[in-house]
Amino acid sequence: MFVIDLEYTASLDVIDQLLPDHQAHLRQGHVDGVFLSWGRKQPRTGGVILAVGAREEVERRAMEDPFVREGACTVTVTEMIPTFTAPGLEALAA
Repeated sequence: MFVIDLEYTASLDVIDQLLPDHQAHLRQGHVDGVFLSWGRKQPRTGGVILAVGAREEVERRAMEDPFVREGACTVTVTEMIPTFTAPGLEALAA
């Protein structure tokens, strides 16, 4: 499993302009079976995406995110190998 950490470097006005394309990117990643969960950080300084698949694929998708592509945020992809998942979260261990 991978944690994709987005940290905004642009103003929230710029982020909001890119948000529809970013959301479409997330939905497509989910349809393709790569993105499992996502959400904003609180306070609103970026976001986090949980992903599965081959590292190269996850990193490619992270770099294709409109926020990243347009220079509105930095991105870090961290692999996590789950040693425990609560019942109902077994997909995270895939």
